[in-house]
Amino acid sequence: MLTLTGQLLVPDSAESLRLTPGVIFVEGGRIARIQQGTIHPKPDFGGEDCIISPGFVDTHLHLPQFDSIGVDGLELLDWLNTAIFPAEMRWADTDYAAEMSRRVALELLSFGTTGIAAYATSHHAAAQAAINTCAELGLAGHIGQVLMDQHAPAGLLVPASAALGQASTLKPKGRIAPAVTPRFAVSCSETLLKGAGTLAARSGWLVQTHLSETRRECDLVQQLHPGIGSYTDIYDACGLLTPRTIFGHGIWLSDQERALLARKGGVIAHCPTANRFLDAGSMPRAKAVSAGVATCFGSDVGAGPDRSMVRVARAAIDAAKQVGAAVPNAAGLWWQITSGNARTIGLTNTGSLEQARDADLLVIRPTTRWQNSPDPLSTLLYSWDDRWLRATLACGVVAYTA
Repeated sequence: MLTLTGQLLVPDSAESLRLTPGVIFVEGGRIARIQQGTIHPKPDFGGEDCIISPGFVDTHLHLPQFDSIGVDGLELLDWLNTAIFPAEMRWADTDYAAEMSRRVALELLSFGTTGIAAYATSHHAAAQAAINTCAELGLAGHIGQVLMDQHAPAGLLVPASAALGQASTLKPKGRIAPAVTPRFAVSCSETLLKGAGTLAARSGWLVQTHLSETRRECDLVQQLHPGIGSYTDIYDACGLLTPRTIFGHGIWLSDQERALLARKGGVIAHCPTANRFLDAGSMPRAKAVSAGVATCFGSDVGAGPDRSMVRVARAAIDAAKQVGAAVPNAAGLWWQITSGNARTIGLTNTGSLEQARDADLLVIRPTTRWQNSPDPLSTLLYSWDDRWLRATLACGVVAYTA
């Protein structure tokens, strides 16, 4: 049995966390017991000056793009052609894909991320290698073979029938499940989108795609899929607008599209660091929430330059200020990047410091005097330093130590 002690980041209300002193006992990969109100004198991890947090969950990222961070000055579609598609074509080499997946998984764990919803590439063997590798290193979540049959380099295109056949044979491993992953309506024919909808209905897998990231993208979608309706209508018509669908970005949505998303239960993955990097615009998250649309947070590496979900949460505050919306509070943001994100992508056994959950835990030792702050969680959010993370446990196994 392992013992962790410090200030525990525990549930406070439906969508909020609070800090309280306590001890967590880990056995068999799970949280066996939590004792609040005391500090363990001789823990395996932590101490009175430490914070024990649930592992962070990233609901939108691209595994093959981690080496492409920082290719600046390009609009989305130009950036894809110049930086991203060439990087993704390297995953035709399955050994390379497996090696990079391992590097990325270890990097994610070093930033405290233990749960993911991630894109691989259109290469079937590479996608399976990514699932296997990330699972072996302890991550939980979903990884999908990217579906794309048009408007991209030939080396990444797979005809609809072949792509769907391949994707349907992906196998889960450990805590990683396959995901249905049509890249976006630009790179998918209507046949492929409808086939993805059928696969999603049959498999019950998570669906992940992109929606309304840039105005130029939205215009191109209308040209490629005329007569169906809005960008969101296209996904709905193809059976891809469901409560199990995570739409990356959702910046340039109309009120009618937000209403449709709310009615069908689609979720927007808010990616503020990526939106800022590509100068795509500021997603009006408050407007989506007020319309009844569920939201979660994603790093969107490699458009997003920050691997840390704490930095993504802080950027969400900046984005809210840019659009003149109410600023989300820190307690809610800490909940969002842990429990909230986990719940959104169906990870019911992680994301929260509760008995019987998987022991995905972070040991954090801040160097600031945050205890004296009138709002400690806000102080920790704004002053966050990735060097504070001292250890990451994934399902009770030490996956990273500083």
